[in-house]
Amino acid sequence: MKLKALPKDEMPREKLVKLGATSLSDAELLAIFLRTGIKGTNVVALASNILADFGTLRALLAASEHEFCQTKGLGVAKYVQLQAVVEMSRRFLAEKLERSNVLTSPQESRDYIRAKLRDQPNEVFAVLFLDNKHRVIRFEELFYGTIDSASVYPRVVVKKALERNAAAVIFAHNHPSGIAEPSHADRMITDKLISALQLIDVKVLDHFVIGDSEIASFAERGWM
Repeated sequence: MKLKALPKDEMPREKLVKLGATSLSDAELLAIFLRTGIKGTNVVALASNILADFGTLRALLAASEHEFCQTKGLGVAKYVQLQAVVEMSRRFLAEKLERSNVLTSPQESRDYIRAKLRDQPNEVFAVLFLDNKHRVIRFEELFYGTIDSASVYPRVVVKKALERNAAAVIFAHNHPSGIAEPSHADRMITDKLISALQLIDVKVLDHFVIGDSEIASFAERGWM
């Protein structure tokens, strides 16, 4: 079926204008991004086929250039455009976070950290440095590991906290396995970091472990 044959209020662009972006399916959102279909396939059907090939929208967004361009209807130009959209969304989350107090806007902190770390192929340990009013100074990825672990050095974290003139920090790292459950090693290094930062009067507010769909919070579990 040609897209023009659909009722007007079922066309993705018209539906978005009338009902908002949240009313659209993944395929409809992707169809708006693609703009046009290919010979014999309208843009909504093409978007559905692409999502079926990748399995999920997240997998499509995280695909390498090679993986992306192997799919019928996609190419380098679309890959570049999509990566620009993804980066703009990350920067939007960063701007929201930088204007907020992380204790009064905890969801914004989680959203930003998830966007930065969830799709990393290897383990990454990052720190959110905060001022004395718990406003964001900077988010930094400090340590990179293998698929299983990252080596985290307290002296480096202390040095960075001093350089940033931080009064508090939030730690975060991802589990490439997709399981957010903190390990014994996670708890051990957190305790070491807390002890090291106490010497320079920097408070550790939380440690987030990022999984596929969940975030584990040390503070919420009473471990801080």
